[in-house]
Amino acid sequence: MPETIAAVYENGMLRPLTPLSLNDGETVQIQIIAETQSEEIKGDRELATKLREWRGLIRLPRKKFQLDVATEKKRRELFEKLKGRVGKPLSEIVIEDRGPW
Repeated sequence: MPETIAAVYENGMLRPLTPLSLNDGETVQIQIIAETQSEEIKGDRELATKLREWRGLIRLPRKKFQLDVATEKKRRELFEKLKGRVGKPLSEIVIEDRGPW
């Protein structure tokens, strides 16, 4: 039965990090796949993003986006106003907000 495990290479031998379900003398095939360091992955991702930007495939914002306090306050007010109306069609909410004609 195929099984994937992690092992550490020490003193010329592979040492499994978890117990194996093997009998003594059993022959197995081993495929060595080195773990990629997270820093390598991060660097590759940043390089790929820069290449996409350089080729004009994407445009990245030049500065960090920040909501001003008034916008954040308005957004919270709208959230409070709408949170009790879950599942109601937007058209009905608009009609209710308009009030009587």
